[in-house]
Amino acid sequence: MKQDGYRVAPFKSQNMALNSFITEEGLEMGRAQVMQAEAAGIKPMVCMNPILIKPTNHTSSQVIVNGEVLRDMSAREYFAYKKQLIPDIQKAFRKLEEYADIIVIEGAGSPAEINLRENDIVNMGMAEMVDAPVLLAGDIDRGGVFAQLLGTLMLLSEEEKKRVKGLVINKFRGDKTILDSGIVMLEEKGKVPVAGVVPYMELALEDEDSLTERFDKKEESCIDIAVIRYPRISNFTDFNIFEQMKEVSVRYVTSVSELHQPDMVILPGSKNTMGDLKWMRQNGLEAAVKKIAEDIPVFGICGGYQMLGEQIADPTGVEGGGALRGMELLPVVTELGEEKVRCQIEGRLPELDGVFSNLSELEFAGYEIHMGKTKIRNDGLYEKNIIVSGRDKNVYGTYVHGIFDRGCIATALVQALAKKKGILIEEGAFEDYRSFKEKQYDKLADTLREHLNMEEIYGMLREARLE
Repeated sequence: MKQDGYRVAPFKSQNMALNSFITEEGLEMGRAQVMQAEAAGIKPMVCMNPILIKPTNHTSSQVIVNGEVLRDMSAREYFAYKKQLIPDIQKAFRKLEEYADIIVIEGAGSPAEINLRENDIVNMGMAEMVDAPVLLAGDIDRGGVFAQLLGTLMLLSEEEKKRVKGLVINKFRGDKTILDSGIVMLEEKGKVPVAGVVPYMELALEDEDSLTERFDKKEESCIDIAVIRYPRISNFTDFNIFEQMKEVSVRYVTSVSELHQPDMVILPGSKNTMGDLKWMRQNGLEAAVKKIAEDIPVFGICGGYQMLGEQIADPTGVEGGGALRGMELLPVVTELGEEKVRCQIEGRLPELDGVFSNLSELEFAGYEIHMGKTKIRNDGLYEKNIIVSGRDKNVYGTYVHGIFDRGCIATALVQALAKKKGILIEEGAFEDYRSFKEKQYDKLADTLREHLNMEEIYGMLREARLE
């Protein structure tokens, strides 16, 4: 739609995810809508995702409204409360309407969760709220796509079913003609036209943390990066840039047996830093990482940075209270607090020693989002440095998400790892990350244009506008 000259914007009234982003105004939103805004060629705005739910454990989540923390709620408490957020959703949508010709609304889960329909604010309830036509997509790669689509239509009310203007079969592999007879029956039984069959695409784009297949990758390349995948891992999008480097593998590990002998270990962000550190301590990963740090670089980001310090204290009970000994690899201590730090940040990296000394003075940009302050033990100052390095010059920590994305930081880091390993990687081997992502968006758009009936989809929008 952007390529066709429309001002288009994404919208998702409620997103449950641990991958989040901070806008220019210092407001928090889901990264899925950030990626969609990027594809639409516009800056991310918190009105694109007015409600963000970040699970903290199996029974409760942090609820963020219009970019700011409301409070932690249990699932039952939020279910009873969420209809009170309808005015916030409507206000956000109207604000986006002032900018966009077309707003593409994403649902969440299934629109046929009949036990949740009464309080639905994100699927058919959202479509009803703004009188929007609906495209219903089914994932054939998981199997049973005809049952998915027909079963969903059967469980919708008659009024809801009238809103569904087209069906899409997604992630199809093979010869489409094999589906033809099934599509005829699908349209006959469902009384809704099929707007297209989209092939399975190999795309290197950000994905939802609940649906990602990145965690399943086990191949090892000549430069191997192991990311600790603890239970409440957040913002693993920080490492997507490395995945587009053919000489680099990124593996997400959950046990000592999966760790192997990587060239670097990364401790990513966490929505429950103390709980995830205890998890590492119990399953042996903490001891294994500390041993590896004697020879191999270890890099902590946000919650991972806090874990690498000497202590994490929680005097106000943000994560249950008390204090916990850290991994004692960085000379810092952290105190969790109720106020969340949210800001974008850019500048130049400080002078660094050790294996990553070649990163010194490079330009960076990113954002901070954390519930604590970290004090460097030697000088008593909070967050003095963008990157803090350990005594053995192998361990580094930062609060900056997205620190690898700008300029040549990721390239320089991989070059340093290659040099340490005694191998040579050509200087121009890596493509600019922004250009790479634009090519991926174009590939996605071109494929959708080829396999969807775009004229029919634009017709749905014109018809809705006339009504």
